[in-house]
Amino acid sequence: MRKIVKPELLAPAGNMEKLKMALLYGADAVYLGGKMFGLRASANNFTIEELKEAVEFAHGLGKKVYVTVNIFAHNEDIDHLPEYLKELEKCQVDALLISDFGIWSLAKQIIPNMELHVSTQGNTTNWASTQAWADLGASRVVLARELSLKEIDEIGSKTTVELETFVHGAMCISYSGRCLLSSFLTGRDGNRGECAQACRWDYGLTEKNRTGEVYDIEEDERGTYIMNSKDLCLIEYLPELMKAGVCSFKIEGRMKSIHYVATVVGAYRKAIDACFADPDNYKVDPLWMEELNKVSHRPYTTGFSFGKPGNDGQVYTTSSYEQSHDFVALVEGYNATEKRVYLEQRNNLKAEEVLEVLTPAGDIKELVLRDMRNEKGEPIEVAAHAKQKFSCACDEELIPNSLVRRLIVS
Repeated sequence: MRKIVKPELLAPAGNMEKLKMALLYGADAVYLGGKMFGLRASANNFTIEELKEAVEFAHGLGKKVYVTVNIFAHNEDIDHLPEYLKELEKCQVDALLISDFGIWSLAKQIIPNMELHVSTQGNTTNWASTQAWADLGASRVVLARELSLKEIDEIGSKTTVELETFVHGAMCISYSGRCLLSSFLTGRDGNRGECAQACRWDYGLTEKNRTGEVYDIEEDERGTYIMNSKDLCLIEYLPELMKAGVCSFKIEGRMKSIHYVATVVGAYRKAIDACFADPDNYKVDPLWMEELNKVSHRPYTTGFSFGKPGNDGQVYTTSSYEQSHDFVALVEGYNATEKRVYLEQRNNLKAEEVLEVLTPAGDIKELVLRDMRNEKGEPIEVAAHAKQKFSCACDEELIPNSLVRRLIVS
């Protein structure tokens, strides 16, 4: 039997700002990509100097940084690998995520003391392959998304290596993210970090003898989205995953906004703490789901947790997202003497708006935009410029990095 441990909350970090927000809002660790060998080429990613800063920031909070080296490498990629691996070791990152066996083998030779995690791209779907990776020196295996809770429990009962699973975020129409669709349709290889998200496109049906004629698969003026998965949300099933021996709960989303990362991390932070404190009586607080619905997302699903998803696992009418709130400003500081909060605009704001504030501690407060002033102290009625600095009157202290949100009125 595995010893039940409090699971790590692992969050995505597409850039430095997202990394800091994830850690400040409760993540125990972050995963990110460097400028090479990662599967999110469109994210800002991190230079070596930025990696050093990121590790220093995380370690200062007693938290960890994992770096993705999980492309499926071609010969020309291997030429640059040894030097890059040594640089990562010098940065003192805590572990690397790898899926390609050649990269794995070279990493074991070049940086033998580095912890290696098997990426979800490794397609680990059974206990035998999980244990095989452990025998090859893996300290952790990120299990494939295509597993049920029952299968995860069996893997946990027959292995001893650390297990990590995704609990929240987008799902690919592929096997563990190993997709060829983008490569064939656009020349952008998703397995080398350049996914065009072709599975989200609007498709029609053609017949080979009727060239040029396209038929809607469903009669809808918006088309049909036959490969448009709902987003994963397993916040209700944390006790089952914890009892199965999963030691790291992973959130997907290196391409998401800081609002998304901070909000989702904050909800799961509370959920994990509550679950570990009393797993037998764990219940999802409706306020956590309210938070998860405030960010941009597709309708939620449990994915493969209870078997293969049926028709209700897809969204057939639109590829657009839904959310209840917009992120409109970031708190930069507070002057207790003047009772003013200093903000950076992220969306158009007008005087007297009633807004909501989420703090890194998870508290939700109200902010009314009264006595707005620009950086020069001049009165203004609107903050319309991108990332405009301004302040407003505020009787209650708001701490830096709090998120200011506006309810979307339909």
